[in-house]
Amino acid sequence: MHKAIDRIQVFVFERDREEAYLGNQGDAEFALNAHHIVRRFNGTVYPTRDRSLVVKLTDTDGAVGWGETYGLVAPKAVAAIIDDLLGPYLKTLAPGMPDTAWDALYDLQRVRGYWGGYLADALAALDIALWDLHTRSTGVSLQAALGRDGAGTLPAYVSGLPPKTTAERVEMAADWQARGFDAVKLPLSATNNGDAPGEFKALRDRLGEDHKIALDIHWTKDVAETLQLDRDLAPFAPWFLEAPVKPEDIAAQIDVGRGITAPLALGEEWRTEWDYIPRAGACSIVQPEMGHTGITQFMRIARRAGEISSRVIPHATIGLGIFMSASLRAGFAVGAESHEYQHTIYDRNAELLDGPASCTAGAFHIPDTPGHGVEPNADGLAHLTEIML
Repeated sequence: MHKAIDRIQVFVFERDREEAYLGNQGDAEFALNAHHIVRRFNGTVYPTRDRSLVVKLTDTDGAVGWGETYGLVAPKAVAAIIDDLLGPYLKTLAPGMPDTAWDALYDLQRVRGYWGGYLADALAALDIALWDLHTRSTGVSLQAALGRDGAGTLPAYVSGLPPKTTAERVEMAADWQARGFDAVKLPLSATNNGDAPGEFKALRDRLGEDHKIALDIHWTKDVAETLQLDRDLAPFAPWFLEAPVKPEDIAAQIDVGRGITAPLALGEEWRTEWDYIPRAGACSIVQPEMGHTGITQFMRIARRAGEISSRVIPHATIGLGIFMSASLRAGFAVGAESHEYQHTIYDRNAELLDGPASCTAGAFHIPDTPGHGVEPNADGLAHLTEIML
């Protein structure tokens, strides 16, 4: 068991990219300071560089745990919550199981209606670090602590086909298929003027009928439009349709889930099981994002999904790779069907870590090492800037 928390350090991770995630600034899009682009297709802000918030916990014996959360926008907001509230309270808690600490920290603000957003992201970073500290101190891997011993593999799906034309995207997908990957997801915004049926036909013709092909709709449709899109795509057997309608519109999500024939996948924006509960009947696939949920809530969402036989396919986003490593091990522990592989992000930032899982031949290869298995190496530390509040 780890000792009481003695020191909490918060860092911003930043790394420049040659091309922004989802492409550089396009027509009718605009830059929002040096860090962001507001995308035309869904009005959402996206980063121009890789960016996240990293937390390092040190106990009174000097043992260390690393955590990470979203830092794409206003990372200092998350840092301020840790500095002003969660960090000081965490230091008062007796050492124990990380999920108990999560509940205690969450209770501080729940009656004021602070249930998600930046507060929950701050909780996620601390929770991942606590689980890392706890499992490293006991000498076990995170997956073992969560109920599944040993090393193993977790199927991976290729996320994103960045080339500009359908023909080039099909060639890229075929190249990944030749490397042993049997699943791919493309965003609706990357198809030719939203021609998802044409894109699916081209991919299906080239990849074959057994290849899994999913579509990320990025919350850009209403219910009627989603139902029509589902009918148009039905001949090509989509693996799943992701995030079709506004994320806060629970009624619309339920209507879509009841009306489409393809599996509905939801969950990347959720922070807690309380986000999942009212949507449990809507989606057959849950996509917990470790950078939002932390380990404690990732597991609670996954277990609730398992109670009604929903599938778990974790989401992956931009980061250094600490929460990604935790997600892989938690996903492995719960028997996830697959895990998102952001091929333009994962490998380049894995070079900044000691101990990351490799992703080859269609799967992540997860070691049986203590904790969530990673920590920044010298190159990684060079990309961290400590926030002094």
